[in-house]
Amino acid sequence: GSGTRFWPVSRKELPKQFLTLFGEQSLIQQAVRRCAELSGPDSTWIVTNAAHAVETGRQIPELAADHILIEPCGRNTAPCIAIAAARVLADDPDAIMLVTPADHVITPNEAFVAAVQRAMSTVEQDPSRLCLFGIVPTRPATGYGYIEQGAGIPESDRVFSVARFREKPNAETAQNFLDAGNFLWNSGIFVWRADTILNALQQHSPGVIEILDRFRDDAGTSQWSSAMEREFSNMPSISIDYAVLEHSKDVCVLEAPFTWDDVG
Repeated sequence: GSGTRFWPVSRKELPKQFLTLFGEQSLIQQAVRRCAELSGPDSTWIVTNAAHAVETGRQIPELAADHILIEPCGRNTAPCIAIAAARVLADDPDAIMLVTPADHVITPNEAFVAAVQRAMSTVEQDPSRLCLFGIVPTRPATGYGYIEQGAGIPESDRVFSVARFREKPNAETAQNFLDAGNFLWNSGIFVWRADTILNALQQHSPGVIEILDRFRDDAGTSQWSSAMEREFSNMPSISIDYAVLEHSKDVCVLEAPFTWDDVG
């Protein structure tokens, strides 16, 4: 992010993930430490851009420098997730990924961890599933995308198929969603197997994978940074929602038991 919504406290060089807005830690510190029970430093990666890499390393000193994946330019969330998945798979071909933004406020941590573990179980039951977290709406918000719940997933606790995704609505439509009772806010937090999301990208957004394949084998090697510099800008700029989630038949949504705010 470039920090426009919290300017002048937040700026291009110091966007909101680096700010201590709630509690005694910055949002990115909270995000990493929220996941500590799920993933230690050896299996945690942060994707950021070159302008923010040094501050990221300063704020998260427990993370090795090569666990900060530096994007040479912004290309939205699908390429971001693709390079993270490739890097994760270089260490563990059976890895399950938790993908989470670094600048959200989520409480309590215990509920978040339990929800991620439930999502992991859902993915383990069926490795083709792409699981995302939906937030029960508290007001007719027009600034969030919405997820329409479908049928419940058998043998899962508050996990549903996705009937469809809905764009940010106008006020009247948002109120209709709230009244219907089966719509959730899209949190942008996901759980899936790393190989599954790359296969889904191959199916639904092959342009991302075409470029990734040029340097995928460099993941986890000394050639990674130079390969990223050479190839990453060739990737299409597209969100994971548009690239995969709105097209896949294997998407499910877990009704989040935690409180969530994207802070801005």
